[in-house]
Amino acid sequence: MSMGRPKVLVTHPEVPLTAINLLKESCDVTVCEGLPAPTREEILTKSKGMDGILWATHCKLDAEALDAAGPQLRSISSKSAGIDYIDVVEVKRRGIPLGHTPGVLSNAVADLAVGLMIAASRRFTEARRILDTCDWNVDSPRWMLGQDIQGSTVGIVGFGGIGQAIVKRLKGFEVGEFLYTGHSPKEDGEKLGATFVTFDALLKRSDFVVVSCPLNHETNGMFDAVAFSKMKSTAIFVNVARGDIVHQEALVDALVNKRIYAAGLDVMSPEPLPIDNILLKLENVVLIPHLGSATIKTRESMANLAAQNVLKGLAGEKMICPV
Repeated sequence: MSMGRPKVLVTHPEVPLTAINLLKESCDVTVCEGLPAPTREEILTKSKGMDGILWATHCKLDAEALDAAGPQLRSISSKSAGIDYIDVVEVKRRGIPLGHTPGVLSNAVADLAVGLMIAASRRFTEARRILDTCDWNVDSPRWMLGQDIQGSTVGIVGFGGIGQAIVKRLKGFEVGEFLYTGHSPKEDGEKLGATFVTFDALLKRSDFVVVSCPLNHETNGMFDAVAFSKMKSTAIFVNVARGDIVHQEALVDALVNKRIYAAGLDVMSPEPLPIDNILLKLENVVLIPHLGSATIKTRESMANLAAQNVLKGLAGEKMICPV
């Protein structure tokens, strides 16, 4: 254990100052500098000798990273809800307290999910390209681009904080039926008027399929060609979770061959998406660059929570949001 004030590394220079200043009250803080994002080499080099780390990138936090920091490391928190880039087993094997930041981003991600539902179902990408050609003809069937949310069946895959926040927001849209799937029914599902069904039933019955589950060994690639083949040809697919939950080639095939109506994606694989990727060329998909939690208020709340987790770990106390 280091003598005197604990040493803490913040792995990204754009972490809100409120969080950095909170750490500085009782710790000596080093902040990585590289932009647009620090390299893994910089992070691992600067982590040497640190007592705590506020891990604010999606760079892998694995045995190599832990070894680079050294055996004195005794507190880590990610600045994210998802922890798919963290080797949780290895961190816990070494007895290092690990925190993350769920909950505080649920509302921002849910807002975005609803926005993508509207943008994809009303084919914003295709409509925008009509503007580019000045081919306006309001009497043409081509202008009838949309599917309605009102009266539809909305299926939520992953009924945690984000999934439930999506349902709450959609109540005002007069949705016909809410479905959700997972390991087991949830009491909150009944309170929100959502019905627990199997994954297959959700795919077959839903007009909108919204993905808000974590990425893990069960969900990795769960949306494959078989899954898309079970969906309605009029279905809209929305993903605000992780790109690797989807077999992207299967999604492209479903969109190109009109096996589903449209998709709205905040996440994809890889990220950043190469500029020549076919998804960027399709008219029936709306893409945004992983903006789920990207509001000023939400990102600040996430950073502050991560900083508090780190401080709790350093003090030998239970973190506010432990993994």
